Amino acid sequence: MKLQTAKGVRDIPPEEKIVRNRMISTLTKVFERYGFAPLETPIIERFETLAAKGGAGEGSDAMKEVFTLSDQGERALGLKFEQTTSLCRYVGTNPQIKMPFKRYEIGPVFRDGPIKAGRYRQFWQCDVDIVGSKSMIADAEVLAITDKVFKEFGFDFLVKVNNRKVLNGILAQAGVKEFKNEALIAIDKLEKIGKKGVTDELFEGGLNDIQVEKIFEIIKEGLTLEELKSNLTDKDALEGVEELEELFKYLDAMQIKSAVFDVSLVRGLSYYTGTIFEAYSKKGKITSSLAGGGRYDKMIGDFLGGSREIPAMGISFGLAPIMDSLKAKEEFKEKSVAKVYVIPIKTVNESLDVIQKLRDLGVNADFDINGRGMSKNLNYANAMGIPFVIIIGENELKAGKVLLRDMSSGDQSLLTVEEAAKKLS
Repeated sequence: MKLQTAKGVRDIPPEEKIVRNRMISTLTKVFERYGFAPLETPIIERFETLAAKGGAGEGSDAMKEVFTLSDQGERALGLKFEQTTSLCRYVGTNPQIKMPFKRYEIGPVFRDGPIKAGRYRQFWQCDVDIVGSKSMIADAEVLAITDKVFKEFGFDFLVKVNNRKVLNGILAQAGVKEFKNEALIAIDKLEKIGKKGVTDELFEGGLNDIQVEKIFEIIKEGLTLEELKSNLTDKDALEGVEELEELFKYLDAMQIKSAVFDVSLVRGLSYYTGTIFEAYSKKGKITSSLAGGGRYDKMIGDFLGGSREIPAMGISFGLAPIMDSLKAKEEFKEKSVAKVYVIPIKTVNESLDVIQKLRDLGVNADFDINGRGMSKNLNYANAMGIPFVIIIGENELKAGKVLLRDMSSGDQSLLTVEEAAKKLS
């Protein structure tokens, strides 16, 4: 048997997992600073939930990538492909929740889609959502979180922003009543394949010459919000522009400069009803979006049935492309979470006492358990990326101290255990 992973998934080695854990810690810190509470939902959902009218919907591209399975009761199930559908199901089955409900969720999701740099079939998402508010302030809050997260990571980034009402209105103004999804999917590729490529796909999608011509009378690369507004007559499109103007007014008040209007941004999921956005790195090989989201005011109500509308706004951060972007910036050297590596020189029992004291004082500490010599121990600590070692020999014991060595500079200090712990902290 050949040992290998399934296609499109990968093991995460310690040097990457350590960085990922720090990323999650940073994300959690930012989310909670903005007042969001943690939530956990199951990896497995009923397939009917994933394919519900209020969710991605059976006509969505996302449904083609759902991993499906069944339980012993022959119930149709699926692995969740994002966090939003599960959130909507949770809200719909917990009517006691106070609104607005602000939550974040961090965990794995699954998509049986194409593989490329920064895109895998099992990956983690970090979501924040605000349920129960129609205000554009909620949209601005989520974009402010996006801005803060990528500044914390030190990225040179931008966030493309649009509104589905604008897009739907443009199609209506162009006389497109059928093949709307096909048209939106094509328009979303404008930056990648250009006007000619989009034109070809619009024709392939069922649109005629007049409709395509009218679309491109309005949609142009680099179009500003002011230029767009002057060319619109459709009520929904104008309403979408007003929402975008209000949103950018709030962003200006919050000193958020990373958000830019992009009329060709669509996002593939069918449940978006208003603001939509995606974050991209300006530099590097990762071309996939690092985060994306939008407003979905009808999805939860559709889960509940009837005509009730529960407004919602949220974003999902993709850990895999963010990790790959970080890897392109810097080398991941740490293979251990230990801050210090204790090397005993014929002082095993005494060194065990020292390492326990260090741990009790809050220091991540590891220890030579193989009885190796000094040279091999130093090589091991260096290979694992452990920044300090403590050497304990008979001379150190007589002095009631330990020898702390900085592995980067080679500097050494004779300190008490408490002094060493303070310096390591």
